[in-house]
Amino acid sequence: MAAIDRQGSLAKIEVLQGLTPSEYTALAAKCRWRFYPKGQQIIEQDSGSADVFFVAQGQVRATIYAVNGREVTFRDLADGTSFGELAAVDGRSRSTSVVAMADTWLASLSRDQFKQTLRAHPVFVDNVLNRLVGLVRNLTERIVEYSTLGVRNRIQAELLRMAREKGVKGNRAVIAPSPKHADIASRVSTNREEVTREFGHLSREKILERRRGELAILDVQRLADMVDKVREQ
Repeated sequence: MAAIDRQGSLAKIEVLQGLTPSEYTALAAKCRWRFYPKGQQIIEQDSGSADVFFVAQGQVRATIYAVNGREVTFRDLADGTSFGELAAVDGRSRSTSVVAMADTWLASLSRDQFKQTLRAHPVFVDNVLNRLVGLVRNLTERIVEYSTLGVRNRIQAELLRMAREKGVKGNRAVIAPSPKHADIASRVSTNREEVTREFGHLSREKILERRRGELAILDVQRLADMVDKVREQ
C-alpha cells in the first residue's frame, strides 16, 4: 500500500479545480484518507452516511439494487472524480452502493465539512453544481434510451457513451480496460448473451475491434448515426 501525494491528488479532482496550492494543502488536512482493496464495499445503498468522497487513485463502481435483487450498474468512476454529493446536500439515505473495482485511495469530507468548504470557496460551488447538472442530464438521457431504444441500440448507445468518456480522436476511441459483457448488460438492463451478439455484429460491420485488454471503436460517427437513426423514428 504505497503512499500518495495528497495535495497533488486533490488538485486533480474535477470538482476541486480552481483552488490555490495553499487551499489544497488545508483541504488535504481536513480529509479522511483511506485505502480500499479491490472488491471492498465503500458505501451501501440506503445507508445513512453522508460523506463526500474524492477518488485520489483507483476506480470505483456505483450500482443500484432493484427490489427483486437485480444489480444495475450506474457508472464507473476513476481518478479525479467524486461521489456522495447527493446525500451530503439533502441528508437522505444513499441512492447507490459503491464498490472498489481496483485498489483505491479515497479522500472524504463529512457532510458538515463539505458544506463549510462550499461556503468558503465559490469556485467549488460552481464545480459541484456543474457536476450535479451533469448527473441529471445523464439520467435523463438513460431514461429516454430505456423508453425509446431496443436492446441492440441501448448497447450501441452505451458503447458510444463510454467512447466519448475515454476521448475520441480522429473518429476513433479506445476503451481500456475492455469492459466485460456482463457489466455492459447490467448497465443497459439486458443479458450477457445479447451483448455478445451485438459485439459480434459491430465487429462484422468494422465498427468495433476487440484487442488484448482493450476495446477499439473504429468508427465513432457511424456508431452515433446508428443510435441517432433510431431516436429520430
